[in-house]
Amino acid sequence: SMLTMPKVICILGMHRSGTSCLTGSLQEAGVDLGDCHSWNPHNRKGNRENQEIVDLNDAVLHSNEAAWDNPRSAICWSTEHLQEARRLVTRSTSPCFGFKDPRTLLTLKGWSAAVPELSYIGIFRDPMNVAQSLKNRSGMSIEDGLGLWYQYNRRLYLHYRRHRFPVLCFDDEESLFKRKLKKILAQQGLHDESKDSQFYDSKLRTAKGDGVQSLGWQISGLYKILKKIAE
Repeated sequence: SMLTMPKVICILGMHRSGTSCLTGSLQEAGVDLGDCHSWNPHNRKGNRENQEIVDLNDAVLHSNEAAWDNPRSAICWSTEHLQEARRLVTRSTSPCFGFKDPRTLLTLKGWSAAVPELSYIGIFRDPMNVAQSLKNRSGMSIEDGLGLWYQYNRRLYLHYRRHRFPVLCFDDEESLFKRKLKKILAQQGLHDESKDSQFYDSKLRTAKGDGVQSLGWQISGLYKILKKIAE
């Protein structure tokens, strides 16, 4: 009999934007994350990242003289990197494998080429909250954080336009967020632990931007568009 390919779900979202919460919820619903980090100092419940995937994204970025905080528009992949991407996400024996690394938004072309059957779920968060969180965590200036927010989320939006996948807004009030998440799990054919998810935790949403700084039309325009998509 033909071996059925495991379904592979890629979580797309910027750093500090709720990707860990979303990925943890998928894991609770039975998605295999492989060998992933379940705890780190910046995130009590763990960032749920698979280190080999992070390392591959870093290697691809590095070979293009880019980095997580220094995106470039044209990212070229070597044949070896493409093969490695495919190997990392198709070796799971579970019916559904998932991975999350915010850098994936910067290296997406290669992932789409290596694993054309990928499914995507996106998530985004208020630009000022993200910038504030990056400042708290990495000492990045608010201005740089906002610029980076735009770079990542513009890629999220362009990818959405091509592939039309579900997108969540991490700023949604908790019960609304959980309701939308339940719906997405059902669409993905994942069993929903109708017991309330223990993963979502409003305390994870630590940084609140003070909102004093104006976002500028590009960033606020993109944020509005994403909110519309997530309705």
